[in-house]
Amino acid sequence: MIASNKTPSIIERYSGNPILTRDDIPYPVETVHNAGMTRYGDRIIMLFRSHLRTGRSIIGLAESEDGFNFTVSPEPFIVPAKEGVFAEYEASGVEDPRICFIDGEYLITYSAYSCHGVRIVLAKTRDFKTLERVSLISQADMRNVVIFPEEFNGRYARLDRPHSEISPWSVWLSWSPDLIHWGDSEVVMKPVPYHWDESKIGPGATPIRTDRGWLNIYHGVFETMDGAVYRLGVALHELSNPAKIIGVSDEWVLSPQDPWELTGYVHNVVFTCGAVEDDDGGVKIYWGGADTVMCAGTARLDDLVDLCLNNSRSPY
Repeated sequence: MIASNKTPSIIERYSGNPILTRDDIPYPVETVHNAGMTRYGDRIIMLFRSHLRTGRSIIGLAESEDGFNFTVSPEPFIVPAKEGVFAEYEASGVEDPRICFIDGEYLITYSAYSCHGVRIVLAKTRDFKTLERVSLISQADMRNVVIFPEEFNGRYARLDRPHSEISPWSVWLSWSPDLIHWGDSEVVMKPVPYHWDESKIGPGATPIRTDRGWLNIYHGVFETMDGAVYRLGVALHELSNPAKIIGVSDEWVLSPQDPWELTGYVHNVVFTCGAVEDDDGGVKIYWGGADTVMCAGTARLDDLVDLCLNNSRSPY
């Protein structure tokens, strides 16, 4: 017998992947991907992005008791606003939500597209039945914003990823006294040349608090002769000051592998917007496969943190 030299994956894919496809949606969509996730009482809520046949995106809602088998609500949860200040900036679609539970409310950040570029909208809900848009919290062009679920000396913190050709596709951290006005921004992570995430990086799931730091599951991109490959990596931020990174895993933790990750609307993509911590030290991680379907997997938080501390690269 020939011994296998295959490296075991730190994230175990769910055997029933993909967990959600367009065939599961009770209204017409072409894709289901890039979902924000949270616990809500005894359920897990998924806010997923879907392309319509116009090519523009909306956000749907699904819920589950076990985190793998989801029931989809009969109507989309977020569609582009039709009136008011948000309408002009959401005219071309709403995408890639993240969910942060803080101060008794569920904050939702999502990308709003229009002819003016992409901006970030902050919305909130208490029951996932009604939604209040709060504010546009970025200028153009800001692609990803993920809020930490804790205050730091009276201020809120977020990871964001502006479009920039000067410091290409880097992750920054910004501060706010009120969740609406943001500033004091500083770069915290950059792509590293000759590395799996050398083209661009961006914040993914809402950071998870561990006893050794904030775990940040992010995406990184590598350009090949056959196009870009999107993978997932992990970084660890200091608990009291998340602008300080303790370590970044030198290796990716998830790469496109299954057929629905290798081929689809956008080939060779695993992309996360959400993860849910379990009571036993585990974590459920969710990702869009090839911008077409939703997938899930499990990992141990300690294993992911260990990667950041014991096999680390420089943040930039």
